Amino acid sequence: MTEQTTHFGTNYRSLNDIRLRKAQLRTDLTKDSNKIAGLWNELMHKPKDKNTPTQRFSGAFNVGANVLDGLILTWKLYRMFGGKHASGPFNNKFSLFKKKKK
Repeated sequence: MTEQTTHFGTNYRSLNDIRLRKAQLRTDLTKDSNKIAGLWNELMHKPKDKNTPTQRFSGAFNVGANVLDGLILTWKLYRMFGGKHASGPFNNKFSLFKKKKK
C-alpha cells in the first residue's frame, strides 16, 4: 500500500506558522484532487471516436464476419453433438454441415 507520512514532530512557533502549513496542505490537497479527477475521467469516459468512414465500415464488416463465423460454428457443434438431423429430399446428397461418416 502507499506509505503516508505524518509530521508529528513539527514545531509551530506562532499562528502564522500554522496558517502557512494549512495553506500548504490546502494546495497539496487541491493538486491531488485535480489529479484524481483527471485520472477518473480518463478511466470512465471513452474518448471520442476519430475513425474515418473507411475504418468504421471495415470494423462493421469484421464484426459481421465474426458473428457469421460464430453462427456457423454453433450450428456445426449443435449438429455434431446430437442436434436434430435435417430431413428433406436434398439433405442426403447436398448438405454442407452433415456428420462425417466413420
